[in-house]
Amino acid sequence: MRWNKISDAVIRRLPLYLRVLDELANEGDTALISSQELGIKAGVGPALVRKDLAWFGEFGKQGVGYDVGFLRNELRKILNLEQEMAVALAGVGSLGRALARYHLKRYADTDSFNLRLAALFDSDPAKVGSEVEGIPIRSLEEIPEVVAREQIKIVILAVPADAAQDVANRFVRAGVNCILNYAPVKLQVPETVQVAPVDLSLELQRLAYYVPKQTR
Repeated sequence: MRWNKISDAVIRRLPLYLRVLDELANEGDTALISSQELGIKAGVGPALVRKDLAWFGEFGKQGVGYDVGFLRNELRKILNLEQEMAVALAGVGSLGRALARYHLKRYADTDSFNLRLAALFDSDPAKVGSEVEGIPIRSLEEIPEVVAREQIKIVILAVPADAAQDVANRFVRAGVNCILNYAPVKLQVPETVQVAPVDLSLELQRLAYYVPKQTR
């Protein structure tokens, strides 16, 4: 079941809660957690924690809190993380290689991170055939075949802006409907495709606003 009426802002906070619960489960000495504690660790207010979780059911008891193991398992179900899901990455430049290595380490270190990096793609013939941490780099022409074989559900785009739309189109035609886009360009995709943009330059410019101005 999918909760289509739930805002993306709510969905974005669920992995924050799951990360907190993962850390507590790994520590092994906390069986219960209150909305106050969960909110502090996740960086949100307790009322928002309760409101977010209430969209999906009743997981806690007033005056008792949430069972860490139970809530952790329920969030994994909600986020489709019960079973392994295959991910591809397109654009194996400096950023792409860094993202690939980060992804592989997170997959190895975190039980709830069931998103396996299954394929790498690049348009540069000099890179095609080489490997990053044991994963071969394939050409863009191989996208349909590899997506079908590996059952890839999500793609990370780390390609230049002028190539992003073409690469996105290739994955959409191959059946991928979730894109994490690092290219500084707005993608034009069907309504059935979910795009999460990550624009580093825009975020840096936003942060620059908060830098204290120098006094003379």
